[in-house]
Amino acid sequence: MIAMADALTALTPSDLAAWLRRSSTLLAEHVSALNELDAAIGDADHGSNMKRGFAAVVTALDAEEFADIPALMKKVGMTLVSSVGGASGPLYGTFFLRLGTSQPGATQLDAADLLAALRAGVGGIEQRGKATVGEKTMLDAWAPALDAFEQASTGEDASDLAAAVRAGAEGAEQGREATTPLQASKGRASYLGERSIGHVDPGAASTALLWQALAETVAGQEGSA
Repeated sequence: MIAMADALTALTPSDLAAWLRRSSTLLAEHVSALNELDAAIGDADHGSNMKRGFAAVVTALDAEEFADIPALMKKVGMTLVSSVGGASGPLYGTFFLRLGTSQPGATQLDAADLLAALRAGVGGIEQRGKATVGEKTMLDAWAPALDAFEQASTGEDASDLAAAVRAGAEGAEQGREATTPLQASKGRASYLGERSIGHVDPGAASTALLWQALAETVAGQEGSA
């Protein structure tokens, strides 16, 4: 069962922690699927790495209280860098670190703040991974997600954070699927050349799960059976 609460209009450190906890749950539920995607074009361990990393994040959340969003995101980013293997640890770690440092002293994020923070985080991924959209990486899910979120958060329903994040999650899903026909030009998958075509990028798939978790958290969905 999914318990429902009121949808959120801004995100506090506690709300962001709830997002991370939900992300950990979803990644654990999809560990085999993510590993299978990675088996086709990588080391077959993306799901296991992400599950381990976000489990470590949850442990860190349980051990400490965070006064503001930068402090929370610094802990999350450093935890992921140290606990997730492969390229994903530094990339996701950098994402959360940049997200936090873009909002100094912040104790809540409204839609505009969240968009700016997410864009800063994705900028960190681009810089760290030296990748651009279209190279069959997690950026191919992040980019359409952010575009959809921005469009929804500045349109007629700009005050509806839940609707904007839901639009972002849908954009991430579309971006994930759009990696299938792409040829990889970054990471281990690039070694396969044309053989990387026809497979969903596992990083894009885990990105879509993070967006799903964020949408569920903002909508007030508190876990599922």
